[in-house]
Amino acid sequence: MSKKAVLITIIILFHIVGLIGFLTPALQPLFLKIVPFHLLLMLVLIVYSHQSFNLKFAYFFASLFVFGFVLEWIGVHHHLIFGNYVYGRTLGVRLFDIPLMIGVNWFLLTYATGVLMQHLGFKNLNTRVILGAAVLVLLDILIEPVATQFDYWHWITMPGSLTAPIENYIGWFLAGGLMLGIFEAFKFTRQSMVAVVLLISQFLFFGILNMV
Repeated sequence: MSKKAVLITIIILFHIVGLIGFLTPALQPLFLKIVPFHLLLMLVLIVYSHQSFNLKFAYFFASLFVFGFVLEWIGVHHHLIFGNYVYGRTLGVRLFDIPLMIGVNWFLLTYATGVLMQHLGFKNLNTRVILGAAVLVLLDILIEPVATQFDYWHWITMPGSLTAPIENYIGWFLAGGLMLGIFEAFKFTRQSMVAVVLLISQFLFFGILNMV
């Protein structure tokens, strides 16, 4: 098997196994504990899949990680951008009440969406950024009910609600657009489909959990 095929297979298998774990009550506590490790594994796979891993790519990762973390800090501590919310325990170790994995997650989703836009072939930069931001919002619509149910985060203004306030989706669109702008600024060559498969797997994972 080629490197790309191996990475894609691992991504698909881990999402299938994760889905089984989340849907099996007896396994849920274990699988919730390993969510941060799953994100770290996806990070390793995506970094390994990137062509020409170098200092430029390291700067890109650091930029998105820090930018995403700062946005979440503003959101949690000042209730701006996304709304009034707090993080639970599922995403693991926290710094200033923000899980470190949230920076990793912003990187993974932005990078995967950026690569998807590369493959869709839109020549206009603004089209790629706006469409990509819309894709991220669509994914968040699927993530929100699952995240609230499984203690990823909780909305303070709507305790017990599985839906997020409208400002959250506006915030996701704006934040996603800015991060995709950063992706475009680095002018990466067209990457493999590995990241796109990760994005599709995320849509299927959260979509199925919403339907069950």
